[in-house]
Amino acid sequence: MHTPPSAVNNSPLSISVLNQQVRARLEESFPLLWVAGEISNLTRAASGHLYFSLKDKDAQVRCVMWRSRAQTLGWQPQNGAQVEARVLVSFYEPRGEFQLSVEVLRQAGQGALFERFLRLKAALESAGLFAPERKRPLPPQPRRLAIVTSLQAAALRDVLSTLARRAPQLKIDIFPTPVQGEGAALQIAAALQAAGNSDCQLVILCRGGGSIEDLWSFNEEIVAHAIAHCPLPVISGIGHETDFTIADFVADQRAPTPTAAAELAVPEQALVLRQLAQQQHRLQRACQRRLADLQQSLDRLAHRLVHPAENLARQREKLDQLQQRLQRASQRLHEQRHARLLRLMDNLKQLDPLAVLDRGYALVTDGNAQALRNSSQTHRGAQLHIQLARGQLRAQVTEVVAPGEAD
Repeated sequence: MHTPPSAVNNSPLSISVLNQQVRARLEESFPLLWVAGEISNLTRAASGHLYFSLKDKDAQVRCVMWRSRAQTLGWQPQNGAQVEARVLVSFYEPRGEFQLSVEVLRQAGQGALFERFLRLKAALESAGLFAPERKRPLPPQPRRLAIVTSLQAAALRDVLSTLARRAPQLKIDIFPTPVQGEGAALQIAAALQAAGNSDCQLVILCRGGGSIEDLWSFNEEIVAHAIAHCPLPVISGIGHETDFTIADFVADQRAPTPTAAAELAVPEQALVLRQLAQQQHRLQRACQRRLADLQQSLDRLAHRLVHPAENLARQREKLDQLQQRLQRASQRLHEQRHARLLRLMDNLKQLDPLAVLDRGYALVTDGNAQALRNSSQTHRGAQLHIQLARGQLRAQVTEVVAPGEAD
């Protein structure tokens, strides 16, 4: 047995430490267990938590059911109700109160049904019947709708009046079936199959509220498979907002009540008319913009369209301009070449040996027409040819003077 620290060193414990140890001992010592009793002093907090007592003729205990658990209840707890609760024994430290934390709460005598519900729910969930990816979207504006319910159900009147108010143009087919009692599940499944094979676009499966026994037909596996295999999307509107059945989990959309199912099925006519008016306005604006764009394109094309005579005149004018440009280019080229020729002629004149003779020089060649540049190239008595700027001379060498001897 574990000994508290205070028993060892006799030092006093603070109340908060004591309560912490008491809570730990209680939660370690008691696993989750089922208890039975009568509800009393029930309080629904604004936070969503439930606070109440469970009692029998000799004792009572405080209980708390947190909002996350309370939201899963398919019924409304009331004072005086005999219930069975799966609880964790605990201790509320701030006030030093022994209490039970309720995980599951069911009405007494319904334990077997509830366990059956949980087993089937787990099996169908494992089979994928609740998977979000298999849920089908509802048609935005169905033209024909199927209702699967009892002809005597008050829920049918609520659904029909809601549909008539929201969408009077809607065509409605009713597939009657018992909604509780012996063999009701089989007939509900058959009605769903018939509705799925009709010309409708959507199915509402509905009935009013009741006990878990009253709603049990909608917890049968055959109904779950009929919903899953229905060719049309299915809205379930079964019982009150706190009622949950297997059919709700399988359906493509769950509504809290039959009336809410009708509201989900079709948009309000006034809303549809407003949407149509908005779409018509957008369509008109789009058409106007398109016509304006086409008119601008037509104007641009018309501007580009030219009469053949005008086009020929433009081409003739363009040809004249090209001819004038060619003539100017030719004249400029002629002038450039003429100027170059003059420069070349001038350069040639500068290189002309005759131009040198004009300045008094002479070109002397021997008998072999070889120009003489040195006196050593000839000899005494040789015949020479002298070219002057104007005229020629024939001469004979009488004396040869070597370079440097002239002086």
